[in-house]
Amino acid sequence: MAKGTIRYWAAAKAAAGLAEEPYDAGTLAEALAAASAGRDGEFARVVARSSFLVNGDPVGTREPAAVELPEGGTVEVLPPFAGG
Repeated sequence: MAKGTIRYWAAAKAAAGLAEEPYDAGTLAEALAAASAGRDGEFARVVARSSFLVNGDPVGTREPAAVELPEGGTVEVLPPFAGG
């Protein structure tokens, strides 16, 4: 298990009710599952549509269970942005 920070942006921040929180997880999937615990369905809907960066690197289409999290890392949760 690694410890780090999850940062939420825009709609993810609103759904989470905070800008950031710690993670204690081995993979992105584990961190997102822990973050979802106790939150309403809106949080899960926003996260399902979001893209992710781990230490500034895009996760892209990789499965969250395959994305290992580093000790002291930062996960950015980026919901779709409106505009053009």
